[in-house]
Order: sequence, then structure tokens, then C-alpha cells
Amino acid sequence: MQLFKLKTRLSEFDSFADFAKEFNLTKEDLIITNEFLYNPYMRGLNLPCRFIMQEQYGMGEPSDEMITHILADIQLENYTRVIAAGGGTVIDISKLFTLRGIVNATDAFERKIPIEKARQLVILPTTCGTGSEVTNISIAEIKSRHTKMGLADDALLADDAVLIPELIRGLPYKFFVCSSIDALIHAVESYVSPKSNPYTQIFCRAAIESIIDVFKHIAAQGPEYRLERLREMLIASNYAGIAFGNTGVGAVHALSYPLGGNYHVPHGEANYQFFTEVFKFYYKKKPFGNITEVNALLAHLLGTDTEHVYEELDYLLGKLLSKNPLHTYGMKPEEIDGFTDNVLQTQQRLLANNHVELTREEIKEIYSTLY
Repeated sequence: MQLFKLKTRLSEFDSFADFAKEFNLTKEDLIITNEFLYNPYMRGLNLPCRFIMQEQYGMGEPSDEMITHILADIQLENYTRVIAAGGGTVIDISKLFTLRGIVNATDAFERKIPIEKARQLVILPTTCGTGSEVTNISIAEIKSRHTKMGLADDALLADDAVLIPELIRGLPYKFFVCSSIDALIHAVESYVSPKSNPYTQIFCRAAIESIIDVFKHIAAQGPEYRLERLREMLIASNYAGIAFGNTGVGAVHALSYPLGGNYHVPHGEANYQFFTEVFKFYYKKKPFGNITEVNALLAHLLGTDTEHVYEELDYLLGKLLSKNPLHTYGMKPEEIDGFTDNVLQTQQRLLANNHVELTREEIKEIYSTLY
């Protein structure tokens, strides 16, 4: 059984200008980014690349419609390298643009076309959460299905992941918190995955320790404290990405997808709503194995015992971002059954990574409890 792989090269630069010089950007480079990053960090460099501003094709998280509209405006065959400089939306879109012969996003997610890499991919993450600069996964909302779908294939792996702390200085506080909580969830879900092993756990532990420490300081000193630890959080997110890139994530992500897909809840915020409730079910059903180790680690970092670890974790995270009943996002009680069935029908790729199998009734109970 394979334990660990990391095919992506990792680099770090102080500025985008340093990156552009080192990577020798040319007219054969297609850069997907956002105007709030382009204007302060890229525009003045007068680079010969083609720039695409993602928000011109829709706001929010990636969708099949957004991706297909961008594809219609560019000729991918003119480019040998795709560079993603942005958050999860930009990165997930850019991964698909490396594929040979792609003209329709849904065809890729449903594997109706061969998943073959045709051009290089360089990823510059600009949040502290996705970790997808080192994973082989792209996720998008499929509008016709009212849910999110994931495509996991090594053809989507970046050739290079580049960490530039400068690019996350302007990240608004809520986006910082949502993405950082997502990174924490990546690390904790990875730790309890059946594919977890001593190699991935090294990265999980390092990510969890850094993120919890930063969260405790933000809770005590206020939001501006985060600016002192941006590099550390960027690396912690990368650690978590390396871990779950090998192990996958589970039910927390799986249950969040119908909520995010139907009500456009940001990915990290949606995951946060399900985090501790899923883990309570895990521990109730199987109070042994890797979950005892990660609970002990969290309890130590939070200054509590394992019996109260989820309550203390909710208490800390609640100081950074409110946890909301699902109905406040617009979810209706009659959707509980539909969401449950949707998860079981479309998210088996993720459910296979659960600490322990959750039945239909248990998934329904989680939705009902959080509703």
C-alpha cells in the first residue's frame, strides 16, 4: 500500500515580482487571478502573459458554468503553462485548464473526456486554507445537480506550488478565518482517515499545532494579530494539503457540499458547521484508533481533557467565526432527506475516508441536529 507521495515542487518568494523573474514568465503563460491581486502586485510589472480575471465570469465559488464561460473566451492551445494566483476558486478552475481537449467543465467532472495533462501548472495560493496547491483535486458546483462534484486525478497536480506571503496580506479577516478553519479540518480529517499513516500524521500534527496556536492568540489579541503569522499559516495550510492529498477528507466535507452548493455558503464556513458534530458521531461509534490520538493532541493544545475537547474547540472557533443553525442559510426542514440522499449518491469518494462508516440515519441525524 502506498503511504506517501509529493510530486509538486515547493518554492517560496518574498514577492510576486521575484517569482515572475525566477519563473521567466512569457506570452505562453496564462495567469488566472483576481483584480485585487493583479492591480497591486502584477500590473506594474508589464508582463507579456495573458491575464484572466476570474471575478469577471462570476462571483463566489467555482461552478461548471463559470469554467465553461472562461474556456469559451480563451484558446488554451496557445499556452504551455497555466498559473493560478488566487484562492480556491481560481485554483480549482486553473487545474481543469491544464487538461487536453477540455471545452465543457461538466464533461471533465463526469469523466466523459480523457483526463490527460496538456500543459504545466503553477499554483500560488492566496488564502490560508485550501491546501489544493499540492492536491490532485478540483471541486466545482454543478448547477444542474445543485451540489458540488470533485475530480481527483494526478493529471491535476501542480508542477510547482509557490508560497508568497505578500499575496495574503490583504485577505479580509473573515476569509482568513474561514480558510484557516478549513485547513484545520483538512488536518484533523486526514488524521482519522483509514489512509492515515505515520508520514501523513507528521504534517497533520504540524498543521494543527500551528493553526491552534495562532487561533488562540487571535482570540486573545484581536484580528490584527494574524498579520504577524501569515507565513506560518500559509505553511500550515500547505502541510494540511500535503496530508489530505495523500489520505483524503471525509464526512465533514461530504455533508457540507449540498449546503454550499444550494445556498452558496463559502467552503470553509460550510465545513465549520459540520466539523465537531461529525466527530462526535465518529467518537461515539468508534472511540479508539487515530481519533483518540488527534483528540489528545487537540485537548493538550486547548488546555482541556479529551472528554471536553469538542466543546472547547467549538468555544475557541466561535470566538473567531459564529457557528450558525443550518436554517439561517436558507435550508428548509424538508431538504434534510434530500441532502442526506445527495451525500450518499454523490460523495462516496469522500465517505470512503471516514473514521467509521455513517449510516443514512446517522447522516440525517447530523443534519437534523444542526438544522
